[in-house]
Amino acid sequence: MPDIAIGSPDAPVTITEYSSMSCPHCAAFAQNVFPMLRSKYIDTGKVRFVFREFPLDIKAAAASILARCIGNGDPEKYLGAVELLFKLQDRLMAQTKDTLLYVGRQNGMSEQDVTTCEQDQSQFDKLTADQQYAVQQLKVTSTPTFFLNGVRLQGSMPFEELEERLLPLLAK
Repeated sequence: MPDIAIGSPDAPVTITEYSSMSCPHCAAFAQNVFPMLRSKYIDTGKVRFVFREFPLDIKAAAASILARCIGNGDPEKYLGAVELLFKLQDRLMAQTKDTLLYVGRQNGMSEQDVTTCEQDQSQFDKLTADQQYAVQQLKVTSTPTFFLNGVRLQGSMPFEELEERLLPLLAK
């Protein structure tokens, strides 16, 4: 699947996150760390951020596919959908179909649009292929997993720890 990326393609640091919509640590990163990372480093051209799906279950896969349909190639729309899905994570796990329909409606989709999106087997196949590549080639085994200029870091971290790892890369 095409990368979802924001920030300058010429940024000195690229952070790639592998994330699952059903991962509480991923939701915490999205809600607590990402906004600071974005304002301080992404929006200022110092960091390019790439978001990659790594669904831990079928509910997360369905949420990822819906976000792709909502985004339709626009990373900002996609990330907006992801943000809402993370905020509704408990509801997504308990009432998956209703939550997907709600998020779709919030983004201008009809029930039929959501159903059509969720029945696109080729999207699920691409998502599975990307995930298998991440496991086999990149050794991603859990979420969140981050790559800072290609260096793998597993697990959630507070903004201060991420920034501590970023600064030496920005000094080069």
